[in-house]
Amino acid sequence: MTPPNLADIRLDYGQRGLSPEDCDVDPLVQLQSWLNEALSAGVPEATAMNLATVNSDKRPSSRIVLLKGLEDGQLCFFTNYLSRKGQELAQHPYAAVTFFWPELERQIRVEGRIAPLSAQASDQYFASRPYASRIGAWVSAQSQPLTATESLRAREQALKEQYPIDVPRPPHWGGYGLSPDRVEFWQGRPSRLHDRVLYLPMPDGQWQRSRLQP
Repeated sequence: MTPPNLADIRLDYGQRGLSPEDCDVDPLVQLQSWLNEALSAGVPEATAMNLATVNSDKRPSSRIVLLKGLEDGQLCFFTNYLSRKGQELAQHPYAAVTFFWPELERQIRVEGRIAPLSAQASDQYFASRPYASRIGAWVSAQSQPLTATESLRAREQALKEQYPIDVPRPPHWGGYGLSPDRVEFWQGRPSRLHDRVLYLPMPDGQWQRSRLQP
């Protein structure tokens, strides 16, 4: 079977349009509205977002994480603080996230400063996780080399014996909150003339909405 020519692969969008007047004055309210629509439409992994960070050499890296809350003006997610992303955020506390929902022909881009969430918030979320996930947070030295998977399984079993019921949150695991200073909503349109609405903060604490060229 001859593989398709990648240059010929394209879709033409056109489900609906988007204008600044269609959008809420608050970008996080608009994000929640679009997220609700994605969840209602059954979009797989609708809370998945691509998180891009930068290290001390200004080299970017990205990976998928899950949005776990829109609280106090922040996008919240949880991870291992000693992972590659955790180390890069410690060096450079700014990041960008992107949601892409092809079923709805939509994309959201958010940029801003990131800071760790409180220990209380991290404890509360950690306690809500399934038992196996809580154990897993202790098992994995995330992003470090792994010589044999057997060592992971052995450590997992040992930790299950150590914590048969209550699993405390590891000190190296917790939440981050991204405080946006730039948010863009993208709606696919025919002929690649997509609709783009940009939010930027104003000195009075409100947000300015404007169109961008496709």
